[in-house]
This record gives sequence, structure tokens and C-alpha cells, in this order.
Amino acid sequence: RSSDLNKARENAPHVRSRAKLMPPNFNENCARFCQILAEFNAVHSLSNYDDFRKQIDDSLAGLDYVLNDGNFAPKTAIDVGSGAGFPGFILAMATPEISWHLFEPNPKKSAFLTYAKLNLGLKNIKIHRAKIENEPKFHADLITSRALGKIDFLLKICAGFFDEKSKFLLYKGSTAKDEFAKFNAQIYNGKNNRNYVVLKGRKCSL
Repeated sequence: RSSDLNKARENAPHVRSRAKLMPPNFNENCARFCQILAEFNAVHSLSNYDDFRKQIDDSLAGLDYVLNDGNFAPKTAIDVGSGAGFPGFILAMATPEISWHLFEPNPKKSAFLTYAKLNLGLKNIKIHRAKIENEPKFHADLITSRALGKIDFLLKICAGFFDEKSKFLLYKGSTAKDEFAKFNAQIYNGKNNRNYVVLKGRKCSL
């Protein structure tokens, strides 16, 4: 077990976000998270990622684009379709001051997320084993999602969870410019055709 954890530590990123400093236990938590995911993956095939470090780096990269605004300090956040924890679980580990709600209807994936949360002792995460559109509404300052579907669909299922002051942080591919042509969105280019899209204010509404 110790050799597995050491290997996981090697694969965990030593990242300092430009917008904020990581919590002191962040790298240790990332290492343990990678170990737990590898163990679950071997049995349940939760994801086909061969390098968890790249997924963690990708998750963190988006954080800069919403926290670089000194006037935006989210208290409640939602991640829609959390899957194997990217980006929502990683962002929650990086921002213990934010209360995170992770929505994942798949039983195996939600079980993994719940186990990881309990194993790491994270108090700022709540796992919802449900589709967000079927759950009671509450206000979120920040909503994140990766590879869940087109923006029109996402806004539809998230109706009731955001208002004109909320922000969306969306992890998109190379077609983001076309998808968001009718929105006044901020699109930031990342590695490997990744685009980080930020929608804010009334621009989120259809």
C-alpha cells in the first residue's frame, strides 16, 4: 500500500494556481485521490484516463479564470456530471472555503466520489446521486461542467440554480468558439485543444 501511495504522490501535480495558493494538504490529498481512483478504476472502469496528473492540471487551470476577479468570491458551487471527479472534486480540494455540490447520477461513479470524500475527510463536498434537473433548487455562485453537452442543454437543466450574479466555468474542446457564438462569453485557450469558457451575469440566461 505504501508503494502505491508513493507512486500516486509522484503522479500528483505540484501546482500553484495563478489566482490562489493551494491548501497545505492539497498535494497529499491529490496523491490519495489518485490512489483511490486507480483502485476503483481497476474494478469498475470509471474512466479511461492513463494520466491522472494531466486531468488534475486541466481541472486546476480553469480555476484561474473565475478567481482572477477580485470581486467574485463564490461561497457555493455546483459541478454537473462529476464522473470520476474532474474537475469538480479537484476544484473542491483546492477551494476548501467553497461549499461544493457534485451531481453524478451514475451509481458506481457517485459511490467512488462518496468514498473519496469520506476517505479524505473533506467537509466542503456533498455528493448528489441524481440528475441536477430532478433535484430541489438552490442558488449557486459558481457552476462548473466538463464534457456534459452543449451549452443550451446545460443552461436548461441548471435552471433555478443560478441567477444574474452566478458564473459558469465550462471545460470545452476546439469547437467552443462556434458553440458560444451567440453568447458574450470569455474563452481562454489551454493545452491540447482545451478551451475554458466563462459565462457570467445575465449572459447566462437564454
